Amino acid sequence: MNENIGVQGVEVHGELWMSVGGTALGGDKRIALLEAIAREGSITSAARAVGMSYKGAWDAVDAMNNLSGEPLVERATGGKGGGGTRLTARGAELVQNFRAIERAHAEFVQQLGRQAGDLPLLRRLAMKTTARNHFLGTVTEVRRGSVNDEVLLALPSGEQLAAIVTHDSIVELGLAEGVQAVALVKDSSIIVLADEDRARYSARNRLAGTIVRLQPGAVNTELVLDLGHGATLAATITNESAATLGLAEGGRAAGIFKASSVILCVPE
Repeated sequence: MNENIGVQGVEVHGELWMSVGGTALGGDKRIALLEAIAREGSITSAARAVGMSYKGAWDAVDAMNNLSGEPLVERATGGKGGGGTRLTARGAELVQNFRAIERAHAEFVQQLGRQAGDLPLLRRLAMKTTARNHFLGTVTEVRRGSVNDEVLLALPSGEQLAAIVTHDSIVELGLAEGVQAVALVKDSSIIVLADEDRARYSARNRLAGTIVRLQPGAVNTELVLDLGHGATLAATITNESAATLGLAEGGRAAGIFKASSVILCVPE
C-alpha cells in the first residue's frame, strides 16, 4: 500500500508490506490476490481480476504458503470444473488483519503529512542568528548588476524588502523568482522615523507600524513596532533619540534600513 500526503509543498510517502524472516511476503497486490481467490473460488478468475498471469498468481500463492509456515490457499474439490481454490482460515485471517493494519497505516501517514507541513517552519525557528529581525518572504525579482545584484522579497503582509547581495551569493543560495528566503536585519541597522511624511531618505526599505513596546536601558531604548499580520520590527536607538522623537506606546513610527543591511538566507 502506498500513501502520498502533501501539505504546503511537503509530501509524506508510506508503503505497507509484509515480510517473514527478512523475506518479503507481499503487500497490497498479494492481499488483493487472496481476496480475489476468496471471492472467485478460482485461481484463474482471481489472477484475471488482479491483472496477474495464471503462473504469476500460482507463484505468489506458493511463495506465501511457504513463507507463512502454514497454507493460506488450498485447492478444493468440487466447484467449477470439478475443483477450485479457496482461502484457509489462516489466509482469511491474514487478509482481515492486513486491511486493519492498512487503515491504521493510512491514518498514521496522514498524521505525519499534517505534521510535515510544519517542517520548513520548524527549521526556520531553529535558526540561530544575532540579527533581531527575521522576515520570511518570496523572491519576486532579481535585478542583475555588474558586481552586486538586487533581490526583491515580498512579505506575507504585502510589503516589499530589497537586499543587495553579490551575484555569487545569488547562485550559491539558488535565489530566483518564487524561491522562499529569510531576510535578517540587525536592530542596530534600523533608523526610526516618527514623522515619516516629512522625511526624505535614501534607505531602500521602510516598514511602518504601531509602537507596542518601549524598553529604556542605561544608554539605549529598544523599540518594537507591530507591522500587522503577526510581524514585528525591532530597533535600538539612543534614549536621547527616543525622547527627542516623542515616542510612546500606541503611537505610529517607521523603521528604515538600507538594502545593504539585509542578509538573505535560504533554510536547507
